[in-house]
Amino acid sequence: MFDVLITGGTIIDGTGNVGFKGDVAVQGDRVRILVADTPSVQAGNTIDVSGSIVAPGFIDSHTHSDLMALAEPLNEPKIMQGVCTEMMGSDGVGYAPLSKENLERMVLLFSGINGCPDLDYNWSSITEYLEQFHHKASCNVAYLIPNGCLRVATVGWDNRPAAKDEIRKMRDMIRQGMEEGACGLSTGLDYPPGSWATTDELVELCKTVAECGGVYSTHVRYGMGDGVFDGFREAVKIGKRSRCPVHISHYFATMPLRGQTERMIQFIDDAIASGVDVTFDAYPYEAGSTSMTIALPQSAVTGGPHELLKLLKNRDDRERMRGQSRKVLGKLEEIVVSGVNTEKNKWCEGLTVQAIAERLQKDPWDTICDMLLEENLGVTFYFFGGDMNDVKALMTHPAHMFISDGLRIGGMPNPRTYGTFPKVLGQMVREEKILTMEQAIRKMTSFPAHRYGLEGRGILRDAMKADIVVFDPLTVTDTATFAKPKQFPRGIQYVFVNGKMVVQKGRHTGALPGEPIKVRGYVRG
Repeated sequence: MFDVLITGGTIIDGTGNVGFKGDVAVQGDRVRILVADTPSVQAGNTIDVSGSIVAPGFIDSHTHSDLMALAEPLNEPKIMQGVCTEMMGSDGVGYAPLSKENLERMVLLFSGINGCPDLDYNWSSITEYLEQFHHKASCNVAYLIPNGCLRVATVGWDNRPAAKDEIRKMRDMIRQGMEEGACGLSTGLDYPPGSWATTDELVELCKTVAECGGVYSTHVRYGMGDGVFDGFREAVKIGKRSRCPVHISHYFATMPLRGQTERMIQFIDDAIASGVDVTFDAYPYEAGSTSMTIALPQSAVTGGPHELLKLLKNRDDRERMRGQSRKVLGKLEEIVVSGVNTEKNKWCEGLTVQAIAERLQKDPWDTICDMLLEENLGVTFYFFGGDMNDVKALMTHPAHMFISDGLRIGGMPNPRTYGTFPKVLGQMVREEKILTMEQAIRKMTSFPAHRYGLEGRGILRDAMKADIVVFDPLTVTDTATFAKPKQFPRGIQYVFVNGKMVVQKGRHTGALPGEPIKVRGYVRG
């Protein structure tokens, strides 16, 4: 007798193959596919989903839920979309392996990306961090080792190249992290301290990642060289020299790449033809999001976040930084503050920096610096730099997978946090027919599972893990907008994680069956 029998639906198994009629049975945390007549099959709970699609649980392989998924374990922004697995440690930003002191510093520095929730920060290793999620969150989690963590553990908070012995220690930490279940290495080469790594350093680290069977996932150096393609060229060069698979994060046609999607696609094709194993991801929105600290010169982070706060308080240092401020300040009327920590500044959420400065009758640069000080660096923003026509062209490429890159903080977040996967199924598939349903689901399930070695996930097949989403193909859609971003989608009917029902008829059941997914069997001697 099965625990659950899901009957009457069309199974789209995640492989890209055409959907077929059949029933999905759940026994414990595993699935079994039944395609013959099943009237005699017995189950503790039989669910008729006639007219619906039954698919593998979606995998969001680039997220920023590293802390908020612990602080808000129901994880409604993701589970209500059908996301059953999230990747932590993206963009070189994460919270293990770290000493207690550096953990506190990382939480502070990146509070504009991952928040600064009230948690018991009692971990140091990757194993200890991942264990925090075991049956304490709705979704499963996987992990990339952030190079920022490796750097502060070896080089410290200094803006300099790593010495040979420091690189050796980082390579040892990668081996240990991969043994503890990590999928690979991530970098965010616009975010110090990880951005201070040189190309040669990253090549050496990626040699170890390759030896361990992992993937190098990178937010490239957008300020490098021509500011357009040189960052992508560095990523491919690292892959070629290290023989490590490369995944380019949020390969997004933002300024100055707007209108250059043909060139971007050709770049990927050329890299693959040259022998480099390259994939990429992109979200289906024209706006990006990040921490307001990115407006500051990277040198300001030298010494860590407490030193940065001292610089912001000093008038002379602030003026010096004004002249070195990042390109993001070029269009203040397009930068929308989406999240702050204090009630005092909640009124700023949803307003542009320009509008806030005018209301305060302040210089915009001082407005940014004062806000970062008052919010203890916890300021988040989004900005419109892309074009949906470019986004749609990129997502048809076979090396592309869908992500949310969703930030879980602030009162007015980018709606991609709440709407990414249903938006694809509703707008991109049903309405605009940019992709078939089978193609879209593959990009959300088996493709990321295979890329990152998430064994047992991403496909509905006998004995695979029972991560399942059931949705109505005629009504599934996102409802989150930039004006009202915290709205759940429509059409997601049931979600199972490890065989436990987490969403029932569009409502969260309160179940917390999430597990850390530890990649096994990759490390080679």
